Amino acid sequence: MIVQIGGSAVRGLEAAGRFGRFLADTGRALPDVGTWGRLLIVQMRRVGVDSLPVVVFIAAFTGVVLALQASYTFTGTVPLYIVGTVVGKTMMLELGPVLSGLALAGRVGASVAAELGTMKVTEQVDALETLAYDPYSYLVIPRVLAGTLMVPLVVAVGVAVGIVTGWLASLGLLDLSTPEFVKGLQFLYRFKDTWYGLVKSASFGCTITLVGCVVGLNTRGGAEGVGRSTTQAVVYSAVLLLVLDAFWAMVLL
Repeated sequence: MIVQIGGSAVRGLEAAGRFGRFLADTGRALPDVGTWGRLLIVQMRRVGVDSLPVVVFIAAFTGVVLALQASYTFTGTVPLYIVGTVVGKTMMLELGPVLSGLALAGRVGASVAAELGTMKVTEQVDALETLAYDPYSYLVIPRVLAGTLMVPLVVAVGVAVGIVTGWLASLGLLDLSTPEFVKGLQFLYRFKDTWYGLVKSASFGCTITLVGCVVGLNTRGGAEGVGRSTTQAVVYSAVLLLVLDAFWAMVLL
């Protein structure tokens, strides 16, 4: 038992050391704007624009479900315009960023890990170093910056879509008028609700892409290793998103 505990502790310290070295190498590559700058737009499109359909789809049905469930819960107890409050608050503070983040962890995180993992096992990363390219400025920084910049924008679109579909569901299914729904949106609203969700989304985007890069560049073992890294990237990202969600709630709320 002592040997097992010691071995686990050593492996944990080694992993922490590798991650620290990874962050240090990434920081040293930041001044190389000429390399990562021309790749940033491509990654922003891949991370942000290409992810819009899945985020919009999730947000649209989330808004409908929130409106219906709020109506079911509040009927006969509080004014029905509170449905607008529930839809707006929940989409901006929690479900919009978290559900979008989990969806992007599966789409973006897995894609980054698989792409970099394949490059690693086929020695393309070594080839970049041979050609005098820094793998961190060429592969890591464009993806991490794209995730940090684009995920908040994607989440903002998802939140807007969720509120609109909640409004449409309230009009068509709940007999709630537009002025009543807008009254509910304005009730208890704070500007903090908006920037809180965006700050949280930016941290989610950075985490998803950073985990994908770390796991992908540490891939070993051929095709099987790539599959294992892809799964690990999704699992690690999802767990870290939930931890960050609790962290930001404690710190900012």
